[in-house]
Amino acid sequence: MNITKTNIDALNAVITIELSKNDYSKDVEAILINYRKTANIAGFRKGEVPMSIIKKQYGKSIIQEQANKVIQEKLTRFISAEKLDMLGQPILRTEEDFDWNAETITFEYEIGLVPQFEVYLEIPNDVTMYKIIADEKMLNEQVQRIQKQFGKMIAKNEVEENDDIRGVFINEEKGINAPAQITLDIFKDKAAVKKFIGKKVGDVVTVGTKGLFDDDHKLMDYLQVGHDDVHDLDINVDFKIEEITTSEPAELNQELFDKLFGEGNVSSLEEVKAKIKEDAEKQFSQQADQQFLNDVSAFLLEANPFELPATFLKKWIQTIGEKPLTAEQAEVEYARSENGLRYQLIEGKIMADNNLQISFEDLKAYASEVIKKQMAQFGQMNPTAEDVEGIVARVLSNQEEVKRLSEQVMSEKMLGLFKDKIKAKTKEVTYQDFVKEMYGE
Repeated sequence: MNITKTNIDALNAVITIELSKNDYSKDVEAILINYRKTANIAGFRKGEVPMSIIKKQYGKSIIQEQANKVIQEKLTRFISAEKLDMLGQPILRTEEDFDWNAETITFEYEIGLVPQFEVYLEIPNDVTMYKIIADEKMLNEQVQRIQKQFGKMIAKNEVEENDDIRGVFINEEKGINAPAQITLDIFKDKAAVKKFIGKKVGDVVTVGTKGLFDDDHKLMDYLQVGHDDVHDLDINVDFKIEEITTSEPAELNQELFDKLFGEGNVSSLEEVKAKIKEDAEKQFSQQADQQFLNDVSAFLLEANPFELPATFLKKWIQTIGEKPLTAEQAEVEYARSENGLRYQLIEGKIMADNNLQISFEDLKAYASEVIKKQMAQFGQMNPTAEDVEGIVARVLSNQEEVKRLSEQVMSEKMLGLFKDKIKAKTKEVTYQDFVKEMYGE
């Protein structure tokens, strides 16, 4: 057997394998002898079928099977020995018209090679690292929500702006009969809000569905209609009021503080706000970090252009599914996945250049923190080390969990590297301003 690699260009090559009969003939003969021992062919007793008939009936398929087995073994070893950094898998260039009886059979495999490029992190960029703060307005609103949540519900006779209203949305023609608990701030349509003010239990308020909410999909929740029906739905619905309540805010006293944060941990409104601010900004920092990662990813893709073996990859994409794709379908799939592939290569290069690795101790430590947070959510604030270690051991025995945790650990390592290396500008914003900048809302 002879194996060679011929470079077409920097991104494409052909591996040629010349396979002689001697590479597989002994195995073929051994299999044919076993077939002869067990073959059931009409007119011959078992074990006495002439070898010429066995070869005629089974020979070609056995030769193909054994030849392919040898080729795949040798091809895999060659790729490993040559340390070929490939994209996708080798594609057999010619799949038909082999003369399986020839003394030498030649196979050609196309391969796509990983491009060589450098990634420069410390270059000028437009990336922003946000610091999201919980401002006084947010803290006051959160305190008000807490007071309402733990407050006393009081029945009322007439609807006012901040009341809770229980009733039923009705439209007989469309078959709508949907019980709902609402507050008037759910409506985008201010005219609809005005219709409710001053109404009493038993009254019916008629509103139009077009523009009623800021998102038509909310009609699915409140009117219990299907997704296909909500878009451009323009009908009137009646809301029959069954109950009107308001909340008498809970008093900001030690009893409420203990209920919220545990006995004796908080003793004033200022300390309540400090706790809310701390918890909120921890959550905000996760959102800011994710946005930073997204922005860095976009910057790296733009700042590090390089060629890919696109023609090869499109051809490979046609072959990898359960059903072969057409050239047009592969073109679409390649366009959809190209940026993801590019970022994978950039990320891999960054990891290699900066020696970013994940140790088993990294996984254990990260899994322990995740488990402690989960246990705290269920009231287990101080689990024993033995309990945590036992759960960690079970989690890390699951390969899918190990893969998922490894991705999260590496993401944290990449985040730390980016914060250190990428000279981004910093910007302090409230959460409301952050949402406006990200989503324009």
